[in-house]
Amino acid sequence: MKRTLSILLAAALLPFGAAAAEPAKTERALGVESSIVFPSDSSIRNWRADRDRGIWIQDRRGDWYYGTFAGFCRDLDFAQVIGVDTRGISRLDRFATLVVRGERCQLSSFVTSAPPPTKKEKAAARKAAEAAKAPAQN
Repeated sequence: MKRTLSILLAAALLPFGAAAAEPAKTERALGVESSIVFPSDSSIRNWRADRDRGIWIQDRRGDWYYGTFAGFCRDLDFAQVIGVDTRGISRLDRFATLVVRGERCQLSSFVTSAPPPTKKEKAAARKAAEAAKAPAQN
């Protein structure tokens, strides 16, 4: 009985010991030019528009990237689907082009990023920008 209890206890604690033995996930540097290999519906989990000037893209591991367009990408805010033209190299990077509602949007930068801001964070940033523009009242 005592031996069975110690075996069950050791088996129950095994996952905790295994987790402690695994190396901690290191923080990745933000703002570093990067790429997603073989971009497809299985390697891109999510994306979010930054109006017509950029796009946040999340890969299958949950890491976020930010792509800046060389110009404007109209209708990105309203698009439900985007296409990726990698020009044969099978890599989404700063040389790729996104296709949005038939329009080609050339990327000029594709860097590692934090997740896109939440609605609350956007509202707070907008208020701060408005407060900075407002003249000081005496």
